[in-house]
Amino acid sequence: MHLDILGQIGLAIVTATVFAIVAKHLRQPVILGYMAAGVVIGPTEGFGWISAHDIEPISELGLILLLFMIGLEIDLKKLRKAGTPVLAAGVLQFLICVALGLRFAPLIGIHGDGVTPFSNLYYAVAVALSSTMIVVKLLYDKFELDSLPGRITLGVLVFQDIWAILFLALQPNLAHPTATVLVVSLAKGAGLIAFALVVSRYLLPVVFRSIAKLPEVLLIGALAWCFGISMLAAWLGLSREMGALIAGVSISTFPYNLDVIAKVISLRDFFITLFFVTLGAQIPKPTGGMLLLAGATAVFLIASRFVAITPVLWALKLGNRASIIPAINLSQLSEFSLVICALGVSLGHIPESLLSLMVVTLVITSLTSTYGILFNHELFERLNPVLVRLGMRDLSHEDTIKFKVRSKPIVLLGFSLDASSLLHELLLKDPELSDKVAVVDFNPDVKKELDRRGIANVYGDISHSDTLHHANIADARVLLSTIPDPFLKGTSNVRLLKQLRRLAPEALTIMTAHRLPIADELYADGASFVYIPRLMSVRELRDVVLGALHSDLADERRAAQEELLTRAEVLP
Repeated sequence: MHLDILGQIGLAIVTATVFAIVAKHLRQPVILGYMAAGVVIGPTEGFGWISAHDIEPISELGLILLLFMIGLEIDLKKLRKAGTPVLAAGVLQFLICVALGLRFAPLIGIHGDGVTPFSNLYYAVAVALSSTMIVVKLLYDKFELDSLPGRITLGVLVFQDIWAILFLALQPNLAHPTATVLVVSLAKGAGLIAFALVVSRYLLPVVFRSIAKLPEVLLIGALAWCFGISMLAAWLGLSREMGALIAGVSISTFPYNLDVIAKVISLRDFFITLFFVTLGAQIPKPTGGMLLLAGATAVFLIASRFVAITPVLWALKLGNRASIIPAINLSQLSEFSLVICALGVSLGHIPESLLSLMVVTLVITSLTSTYGILFNHELFERLNPVLVRLGMRDLSHEDTIKFKVRSKPIVLLGFSLDASSLLHELLLKDPELSDKVAVVDFNPDVKKELDRRGIANVYGDISHSDTLHHANIADARVLLSTIPDPFLKGTSNVRLLKQLRRLAPEALTIMTAHRLPIADELYADGASFVYIPRLMSVRELRDVVLGALHSDLADERRAAQEELLTRAEVLP
């Protein structure tokens, strides 16, 4: 069957949609569906309905727009304020993983030769990068983007993008790796970045302000900037993709940034679909040897994340959880790795077999890391005892906190944003309460700040009985959890309530519910009071906590239950 270019594009999009739906139902990244569609309709192993050569130039537009979008999401101002853990992990992770990759590649037979001399370098760089698409989507679904491990994970991903920019600057001139050529290549890249930043600071704000009220012109203006810098990069002997990335970074702090992203994303999704379909169309059928190499690469990639990330974060005294979970989150190959390898094939730096190896590795690690991220806290609980026995002592093992804390009337179980506001309101009402409050949480940043303020605290997981015993909750007057179920790890408010009633039967228990039926269930299980954030302010909760110091909250509980009976909400 022979189709013209428009027919091939239409068939590619239709087939990609079908496979993407299948991938979605299987809870896998849609990119795998796009590549599977390419395999089926492509000329290498499929029906030959499309020619990768025909649609490849058009699909490159998706690559340029993808890198432009990645650049738009790199906020250099935020990066400067990232903090030591993100800076240390972001810089060292890539360097350590590349160094390990250069050592590992020859062990599995990946060497450079006279025709394709950079196979081991591309291999090392590719396995050092992780997937922004997979990680951000899954952490967002789990409400973990704003947790400490989540922030570190995102910071490392941003640094990986910056490392990729540097490699893209060197990539066109790797065939002539003399010191002079490499310095000139880096100088060109630095000059392009400087030019883009200067223009974006002094000229583009004027231009964008003048067209901000014309949505269609704003979109065209952003694309014009993207392709203009891409063309300038090509003229300088750099890659168009690098130019697109720089164009995005240079306007990432504009107030119109989100509007541009919202408008460009549809174009990007269309063309990037073609890119991955085209990539899949060129994938040969994996041999047994290829699958073994991909399996070895996947194992090495996962191990390299733990070697490169966990010791760095642990040395900064972030605790085992915040040191291990980012390594679990980042244990997959990046789509960016395929981009770099595809460019390497087009430049003659690496054979197509290496690109195929990376594709198969992406499939394997996408499958494993999807479940790894979904169950990252459960994996941590299994790994941590082994690591502790090997000498990786957690913050809860520090000599300064080995003793059981002195009993406090009020114990906050987990330190959410609401708990932070509540503590402030309590101390504002009565500063002497600082000696009557204890906190249990596994965020090391929270622990450091509470230590500085002289607030008693225990580093640990509130879902563990040992942690609660260590916090001496049995003698507390008020036990309070302000964390709703979606943010709790390894437990729920209902399970936590049952645990608290067993360990501290005399204490008043104030729990949190994000849904009204959960509040009913908590009351039925004996909660003294249920805090529903969408119905109550923190100041109202403060008054309930203070009242609990002198009463049994029976009146407050009765009034809250009666109000629940009167609510007939569409989304309870």
